[in-house]
Amino acid sequence: MNWVRSAKSHLAAWGPPIVTFAIVAVIWQLLALGNPYVLPTLDAVGSNIVSNPGMYWQNFLVTAQEIAIGAGAGILAGFVLAVLMAELPILERAMMPLMVTIMVTPVVAIAPALVVAFGFGMAPKYIVTGLVVFFPMLVNSLAGLKSVDARAHDVLKTLHASRWEIFRELRFPGSMPFFFAGLRIAFPLSVVGAAVAEFAAAGQQAGLGSLLTIAAAQANLPVTWACIALLCLTGVLLVAVLAVIRRYVLWWSEDGA
Repeated sequence: MNWVRSAKSHLAAWGPPIVTFAIVAVIWQLLALGNPYVLPTLDAVGSNIVSNPGMYWQNFLVTAQEIAIGAGAGILAGFVLAVLMAELPILERAMMPLMVTIMVTPVVAIAPALVVAFGFGMAPKYIVTGLVVFFPMLVNSLAGLKSVDARAHDVLKTLHASRWEIFRELRFPGSMPFFFAGLRIAFPLSVVGAAVAEFAAAGQQAGLGSLLTIAAAQANLPVTWACIALLCLTGVLLVAVLAVIRRYVLWWSEDGA
């Protein structure tokens, strides 16, 4: 009766969130029916997406490009800097206060200055998106790279392993759970960063964030909430894909599932 156990496990895993979303949907629909100038009904949002697929698809592609390029660069930069800081502790002491200062500066305040520096193209949006994900990746990756087993490190040292060999055989594999923990934070934040970049960085009026801003200014509730729903769905899909990748990469980890 393996299929029975499998069905029960799937029901236990998916049942509670499905029930929760169903309850939220019912409450939303009731509130929307009673307050049509505050919330659109779910069917109005859905029909708006279905009736304008081209508009949403084109704007989604712009936002996806910002996420892919901006967040990808921010994730890579955060990990590379974490490696340098782990290998050169003086670099961590020198640069970490600067990194914290940059990260506590609101990106909404930075965006106009980036537009002045880099123009009205996509570059400021890439930079804003990258900045949002950079610090979580830096902190998590650095924690993982520094949390090596001291006894394993000593063994490699007694075997006269080079710094590269220690990194390849010990630091890098040991940092992977922390790296994926950083990605679990960075992926949703990348969607937020792309939307904020489209809000704050003037220039090309494209992307779900820009469409959301225009629709909200026009009090077009179905389009506004359709954009919000698509941004949320993008974040959920990114986290779901990450969970699948993590399960295969960290198959040896106790919490790799």
